Amino acid sequence: MPRYAFALGNIEELRQAGYVQSDSFSEALDIIGEQVPTHLGDLLEIGVDGFPPARYRRVSDAGRLAWQPQGLMAA
Repeated sequence: MPRYAFALGNIEELRQAGYVQSDSFSEALDIIGEQVPTHLGDLLEIGVDGFPPARYRRVSDAGRLAWQPQGLMAA
């Protein structure tokens, strides 16, 4: 089971960092969203050792909080 390192906060402060183990990347995002207090606009960096982290922002999607990828390059 992969272990994902994460850092959560906003532009001004890092509020929480740690690790989450899950069968998939999508499940890791869900676990963080459910078990770690998050707020609209929060920034999340998450990844596995040896690779650059993925970056997400907490947004409102149809009335519920969701993770939106950040910093993607245009195709």
